[in-house]
Amino acid sequence: MKASKINIRVIAGFLLLSGFFVSHATERKEPVDYVNPYMGNISHLLVPTYPTVQLPNAMMRIFPSRGDFTGDRLNGLPLMVTNHRRGSGFLVSPYQGAETAMTPTVSHSYDREKITPYSYQVYLDDANIQIGFAPSVQSAIYSFQFENRETPYLLFCSRNGEIRSEGNRISGYQQIANNTRLYIYAETDQVPVKNGILKEGQPDFDQPAMEGRNATAVLSFREGSEQIRIRYGVSLISVEQAKNNLNRDIQGYHLDVVAQKGRESWNKALNKIRIEGGTEDDKAVFYTSLYRCFERPVCISEDGQYFSAYDGKVHTDNGRPFYTDDWIWDTYRATHPLRVLIDGEVQSDIIHSYLLMAEQKGTNWMPTFPEVTGDAHCMNSNHGVSMVIDAYRKGVRGFDLTKAYQACQDAMEKKSLIPWVEVPAGVLDDFYREKGYFPALKPGQKETVANVHSWEKRQPIAVTLGTAYDQWCLSQIALELGKEKEADYYLHCSYNYRNVFHPETGFFHPKDEEGQFIPDLDYRYSGGLGARDYYDENNGYIYRWDVQHNIGDLVALMGGDEKFCAALDQMFNEPLGKSKWEFYATLPDHTGNVGQFSMANEPSLHIPYLYNYAGQPWKTQKRIRTLLDQWFRNDLMGVPGDEDGGGMSAFVVFSQMGFYPVTPGSPTYNIGSPLFTGVKMDLGNGKTLEIKAHNASSENKYIQSAHLNGQPLNQAWFNHADIAQGGLLEFEMGPVANKSWGTTLPPPSAAPINE
Repeated sequence: MKASKINIRVIAGFLLLSGFFVSHATERKEPVDYVNPYMGNISHLLVPTYPTVQLPNAMMRIFPSRGDFTGDRLNGLPLMVTNHRRGSGFLVSPYQGAETAMTPTVSHSYDREKITPYSYQVYLDDANIQIGFAPSVQSAIYSFQFENRETPYLLFCSRNGEIRSEGNRISGYQQIANNTRLYIYAETDQVPVKNGILKEGQPDFDQPAMEGRNATAVLSFREGSEQIRIRYGVSLISVEQAKNNLNRDIQGYHLDVVAQKGRESWNKALNKIRIEGGTEDDKAVFYTSLYRCFERPVCISEDGQYFSAYDGKVHTDNGRPFYTDDWIWDTYRATHPLRVLIDGEVQSDIIHSYLLMAEQKGTNWMPTFPEVTGDAHCMNSNHGVSMVIDAYRKGVRGFDLTKAYQACQDAMEKKSLIPWVEVPAGVLDDFYREKGYFPALKPGQKETVANVHSWEKRQPIAVTLGTAYDQWCLSQIALELGKEKEADYYLHCSYNYRNVFHPETGFFHPKDEEGQFIPDLDYRYSGGLGARDYYDENNGYIYRWDVQHNIGDLVALMGGDEKFCAALDQMFNEPLGKSKWEFYATLPDHTGNVGQFSMANEPSLHIPYLYNYAGQPWKTQKRIRTLLDQWFRNDLMGVPGDEDGGGMSAFVVFSQMGFYPVTPGSPTYNIGSPLFTGVKMDLGNGKTLEIKAHNASSENKYIQSAHLNGQPLNQAWFNHADIAQGGLLEFEMGPVANKSWGTTLPPPSAAPINE
């Protein structure tokens, strides 16, 4: 009889908490209903996706605190994730049991988990506790439904900081970096019977606060309490500001009200692109990918002010939101160009924020990996320059282009090009400026430059090619500013990739400081772990195409259209040459393989579109559809590799719509194969880009003919200007390739130089 009563309470509690969410299941699906935050939560090899719960580009975000999706333990409940896919700052743990068995973070077995972009539900099955959660902008609400009749406790753990509890109020901070703290202010709907701290494994109810590692507050509530709710705010400025953020965002303890507002916020964001046709899974992949493009960067302005880790100070934002947390190496390729189309005002604020960071750092170096805790400066190159020129060329204003030019130029000229370190330019940079390539070490030669990262190495081909592209972007900004001499200089520099092109092999091949190609190179495996001695994370087959700004010249270097397309075909069909475990032991980032092509890493994203430059756009159409079908699915392993906050997802969004920005900085788009029969993209200010793909289906993937704004389109690309005021792009699709369509004129490449 007792078991039956408990089960009834469990079911009733679950329905009470989830009634709001269940009611939407029977209604017509809205975009947010297609989002599957679990897509990709089991990784093929490296980092999985995380089922992030937040409002679009909002500072408050969480995901479950567990080691791996396949486990069945939650290590406390998160209160705030500060940097993308990092662990939570602060944890709260519901607890019932002996006071002498308490720990700062309670591990629970769980079941019946349900996550949407705006809500989290889970049942702690070993403790009979139902959890509900909903976020706001800089605050959130939790609900704890206790089925057992024992005394309930809540434990608030600051992993490294201070925690204090008085009455129904909890406050404190966690030190998350040298100069950065996360502050919290929380209130419970019930006043605890006792407040204290966790000291030497048991509560001390005579002490209201503690500081240090795993500082933990203990709140004891009335025995038999069935439900306890907490609402809380977070801040990077102060506890008082965290309280202000809470009171601004959330009134009362109504979880369903907060969730409804979150749902509306997500539908507003996702409705910027409306789709028709395709399967239910196609729509899930599309809207899940679009949702991930809103994960980052996050706005950290708090009532007109923000804390900047770049100088450790609080600034007024002068009415402009301040954004951070963005790995530009990953996101410049497609995420930022997508935002230019659907939210140019936010893109303007993001660039403005990054220019402020450059000033605040005191170096005026454009950031590369801006995070909440400062510029992490990971990977290689200075691709912030790409964001600037791409946005400007497509009509985004609201930032100082002269300041942007100077910050990007200073980053390239005064900061070293050495990957993963942020130091002034040195001997290797002098070599690059003089010789036009980054030198590789000879076989067996020990590193001679102290600043080279012991793990990440020199990455000379990745640095040379990436910097050549960045210098092209800089030349285009100089053109916009009327700096013709500097534009010409950087345009010449943008051809530096030629200095490492091996004419006999047709690959980009590392050279030593004496100008000799490194001998006995295998483009599949050479370069050590991650090929970092020569490339970076990917092998020579991927970097063979890393000339985003000048594919036309690459076609010529490789011997013309036929040889270029044959080389692309070869890459997609070249075997690994080793067992999978041996291959991935050397190149763990190089997953999602189709031959030597890697769908799982960002330098690959533009490659399937390159047939457009060499007279065979039908192969781009075929390959794009095949890659989407093979590697992006509505399931737990539906993402082939690291998804870095929109870096890979934006490729899916663009490619399913039917076009892609191969060259950020060039106001043009390559055409692929539209998946949906209809797309309507809200460009803002009442402007809409409409795409109609008549008869599009899984079989009908080939373009038979096309029209742009009512005029025949016989090329496999179009200009941004053609759609900037809205427009109509129409395709007739069929099951057999029309090999003559799209071959009249290749997409544009960099301007030629006078030798």
